[in-house]
Amino acid sequence: MKKILSCILAIILFISDFGVFTANAGSLSLSAESAILIDADSGRVLYQKNAFVRLPMASTTKIMTALVAIESGNIDRAVKIDNRARGVEGSSIYLADGEVLSMRDLVYALLLASANDAAAAIAFEISGSIEDFAILMNQKADELGLTSTHFVNPHGLHAEEHYTTAYDLAKITAEALKNEIFLEICSSKTKKIPLNVNEGTRYLTNHNKLLRSYNGCIGVKTGFTKKSGRCLVSAAEREGLRLVAVTLNAPDDWRDHTAMLDFGFERYTRLDIAKPGAFSTVLPLSGGDLPNLTAVNRDSISALLTASHGEISHKIEAIRPLTAPVKDGDIVGRVIFYENGKEIAASPLIAENGVKAAPQKFNFFEWLKRLFNKK
Repeated sequence: MKKILSCILAIILFISDFGVFTANAGSLSLSAESAILIDADSGRVLYQKNAFVRLPMASTTKIMTALVAIESGNIDRAVKIDNRARGVEGSSIYLADGEVLSMRDLVYALLLASANDAAAAIAFEISGSIEDFAILMNQKADELGLTSTHFVNPHGLHAEEHYTTAYDLAKITAEALKNEIFLEICSSKTKKIPLNVNEGTRYLTNHNKLLRSYNGCIGVKTGFTKKSGRCLVSAAEREGLRLVAVTLNAPDDWRDHTAMLDFGFERYTRLDIAKPGAFSTVLPLSGGDLPNLTAVNRDSISALLTASHGEISHKIEAIRPLTAPVKDGDIVGRVIFYENGKEIAASPLIAENGVKAAPQKFNFFEWLKRLFNKK
C-alpha cells in the first residue's frame, strides 16, 4: 500500500509541476522496463514509459555519490584511502591501503571506471561509514523533492532498500549537470590519475560509449547488476536544448537512448526569447516625486517549444496600483510570452530607478482638524 501511495503522489506532483507528458510508452519501441526523457532546464517530461515504478539502479547510483562528493568541499583535497574501501565487489581501480589521491581523482574513477572501491573511499572520507554517507545521499534526495528514491550505499550494489525511479533519476541528473565540475568529469572520455603515488599511472576510460557515437552527448553513467539489468543515464545538448534520458533494466540500452534522444531533438527546440534588458518599459505610478519609472527584465528568457512552434507574442503586466515609494531592484510587473495565445514563459520586470514618495503638502485645515480631535 505504501508503495502504491508513493507512486500516486509522484504522478500527482509530476502533473502539477510540468503538465501531462507529451509522449507515452506507445510513441517509441524500447527494450527498457522503465524509461524517461526530460528537458533538463525545465524538467518537462517529453517521453515516459513506466517512469514512476521503483526499480534498482545499479551504478547509476554514483551520480548522486559524485554530486554529494563535489558539494562536500575542496574537490582537490588529498584523501588517504581507508583500508575498508579495498576489495569492494565489482568494478575497481584496486586502491591500496593508505594510498593518497585527490577527491577529484576519486570522482573521475567513480564516473568513468565505475569504481566501487572509489565510491567506498569517498564515503569513508566524507562520513566515516557507508551508512552515514547514505544518510547524506538521502538528505540530498529529499532536498530535490524525490519521493521514490532511497540509498543504502554509494556504489549501487544490490540491496532491497536501494531503489529509484526513472523519473527521480532524471531529476538527480538534471541537478548534477548544473555543477560544472560534475559536467566536466562525466563528459570526459579518458583520464589519467596516479597509481599509488610513484608507482605509475592509472588510465581510465569512460564506459559510456554514447560519448563517442552520439552527436552532442555530454555524459552521464552506466550501470549493471544481475538484479537490476542494464541501466543507463545519458545526456546530450544541441543548440541550447539539453536532454536527459534514463533507462532501467534495458537489454538494448544504447539503441533505446539513441531513439529517445533523436525523438527529443527532432520534435523540440529551446527558443531564446530575450536577453537581459531586452524589454524596457516606462510605468506610471502615483504618490511619487516622479510620475513614472523604468522597468526591465534582468534575466534571459527561453522556452521549450515544439520544432514547428507557432507565433510568439508578449504582453507587459504591471502591478496595480503601483505607488511610491519604489526601490531600485523592486519587482514592479512581469513580461509574459505566448505561443498562439498560450503562455509559455514569463519574467519579472525590475525597477531600474527608485522613486521616493512625494513630500506631503501642509494643509492648515487638516492640521487643525487633527489638533482638535486629539483633545
